[in-house]
Amino acid sequence: MKTTRWHRTGPILLGLALLAAALWWQHTDLRGAADLRDRLERLVYDWRFEVTRPFAGADSGAQVTIVDIDEEALAAHGRWPWPRETVAELVERLHAAGAVVVGLDILFPEPQRNPVERARDLAERAGLPLDFRDRLTTLAERADGDVRLAEALAGGTSVLGYHFRSDEGRKGALGPPLPLAEPLPLEQTRLRRADDYTGNLPALQEAAASGGFFTILPDSDGVLRRYHLVMGHDGEVHPSLALEMARQYLLSGPVEVTTAPSGRALSVTGLDLGGLSVETDGDASVLVPYRGGAGAFPYLSAADVLAGEADRDALAGALVLIGTSAAGLHDLRNTPLQAAYPGVEVHASVLAGLLGETFPRQPDWAEGAAFVLLLGLGGLLALGLPWLRPLALAVVTAVAAGGVVAGNLAAWATAHWVLPAAVPLILVLGLGMLNMAWGFLFESRSRRQIQGMFGQYVPPALVEELARDPERSASMEGERREMTVLFCDIRGFTTLSEQLDAGALKDLLNRYFTPMTRILFEHRGTVDKYVGDMIMAFWNAPLDDPDHARHAVDAARAMLAETERLKPELAALGYPEVNIGIGLNTGEMNVGNMGSEYRRAYTVLGDAVNLGSRLEGLTKFYGVSLIIGGTTRAAQPDLVCRPLDRVQVKGKEEPVTLYEPVGRKDEVDSPTREWLEQLERALAAYWSRDWETARADFEALAAAEPERVVYQLYLERMAAVDPAELPADWDGVFRHTSK
Repeated sequence: MKTTRWHRTGPILLGLALLAAALWWQHTDLRGAADLRDRLERLVYDWRFEVTRPFAGADSGAQVTIVDIDEEALAAHGRWPWPRETVAELVERLHAAGAVVVGLDILFPEPQRNPVERARDLAERAGLPLDFRDRLTTLAERADGDVRLAEALAGGTSVLGYHFRSDEGRKGALGPPLPLAEPLPLEQTRLRRADDYTGNLPALQEAAASGGFFTILPDSDGVLRRYHLVMGHDGEVHPSLALEMARQYLLSGPVEVTTAPSGRALSVTGLDLGGLSVETDGDASVLVPYRGGAGAFPYLSAADVLAGEADRDALAGALVLIGTSAAGLHDLRNTPLQAAYPGVEVHASVLAGLLGETFPRQPDWAEGAAFVLLLGLGGLLALGLPWLRPLALAVVTAVAAGGVVAGNLAAWATAHWVLPAAVPLILVLGLGMLNMAWGFLFESRSRRQIQGMFGQYVPPALVEELARDPERSASMEGERREMTVLFCDIRGFTTLSEQLDAGALKDLLNRYFTPMTRILFEHRGTVDKYVGDMIMAFWNAPLDDPDHARHAVDAARAMLAETERLKPELAALGYPEVNIGIGLNTGEMNVGNMGSEYRRAYTVLGDAVNLGSRLEGLTKFYGVSLIIGGTTRAAQPDLVCRPLDRVQVKGKEEPVTLYEPVGRKDEVDSPTREWLEQLERALAAYWSRDWETARADFEALAAAEPERVVYQLYLERMAAVDPAELPADWDGVFRHTSK
């Protein structure tokens, strides 16, 4: 049974609709749809980092080291905040060890309390001698931790961090704004702007070489993927801690900011630090080039630095960031690689990326590439998948999805390009699942149709095969193919029916038809119809059956054996003896769903079908139970047959040879073979007009098997005609004048 047009066009139309939806989803800004798409892309982005880690071991061209105020340092020097003197000593030791730039991921917004000043105030209130109070004043200046820290910061290139906020006012002092090569109209850009901040003590900020904000903002899902290199404040542009450290290290002058129109605003597309160029998103942010989990950079404990036990090779010529990984100091961030990642290492990752000019980025053409990928691959799959069988469909879908993933990972690992992957991958899998589901639903519907159409004609096993593989079946619209047809009739049914009442006749036929139909089903036959006592069946439709002739002969022989088995059972019930005749023929036949608009039947038509019916009618004439045509015999080289006659049946011009199957070669014993050879000699003599030899052989055969009618038929033919009187064109064909 061929698939219908809707079986193909349905999933194609739905696939194209899914493609259109994917194209819209990839490029829409509609809230909700865009949020879901972006969230999925973020998950894919995180997975890329986890799988490939392309920045692990990247060369930044400079040593970046982290000095960690870790649990060991807190245990050695007390809880945070430490005295400014301790921090000052830490900074001094770093400068002394050869650190080129020291960045502090730490805030100092309030002055440190000086215990000597408190003692002087108490002495003044108590009216103690003036010289004593002057000595306390002098001592207080020496004990001022803020002064000590300012001196330490001024002793080298130090960059203080500060924090931008959106509320809580302004506190402390900010570092100097970023020097720009050309003025930037801040209000016209897409730069992120902050109104409030928490800075450092003015004295400390003035002592430091510069400052940079350490504010890092996670995405809406709380994961830190982006890092703003600059932000706007009060009409000025301020650098981040990593950017300012890089600028100080490079001794860079004014920074050149590259912009491009973006609607009514300007997008900041890049920064140039005196030859070091960085491409950015429109708000001057970059994707953080994480090298791995925490510890990807050299870490030195602040306790070791203060004790003079730190590795000086990790400090000499290095850019050093002072920060913390201690959980209690609340500077752990959620990143694509780790849920508790030290914030100071985020700055280190960006700093290394700036110096090495290596950042992941989404190229300008990414959206266009996504459109082409969706349209090309999606269109190909939408049009091609409906034509595939389930296994091929699954393989093609898996290969296409794997190709999307592999191509995306290759672009990421080699060029650090961030290309859209979520929507293309969902489209590929969606098209695959759509066609799988459609195929399942269509198969279920087709199975029900096949069951309804063939359930009463075809064995259940064949119905299952038809449902699994309808392409192997014949067309319901009708087609011509080689088939084998069987006609089976009960001998003397008219007389038999006159001996039984209607109820008994119905019971007899049911007892007879049930095992006969079972045998036909067991041999892959299709029951065409029951007409009175006649059964008509055929092979090689609706399901292809290359061995249809063999299956038909085996079924006919089994039906004869079953009839013999039924005789005692029917006799015990008081029914008359049942004998059957079967005719089989193989040839070209028309098969299909035929009839009127009111009623149709799946049946066969053609001369080969009519001949099969004639052969069944001749079984009584030749005194045999089964007759097959020459084409049926020729299709089975291992079938041993008894030749019966050459005949011309009524309504046919071409003569046919009739055979009675005896058995398969391995079933026929030697005596039977000898009798068959004698029969063939007799027939050969008869057809060659050597009737004297033929008569002797047929008489011998008739004496050995007196119950066989066919021998007597030939003896009667030869007795009725003198061979000398036969016409010259006599061919030995017997012409039957009745059906």
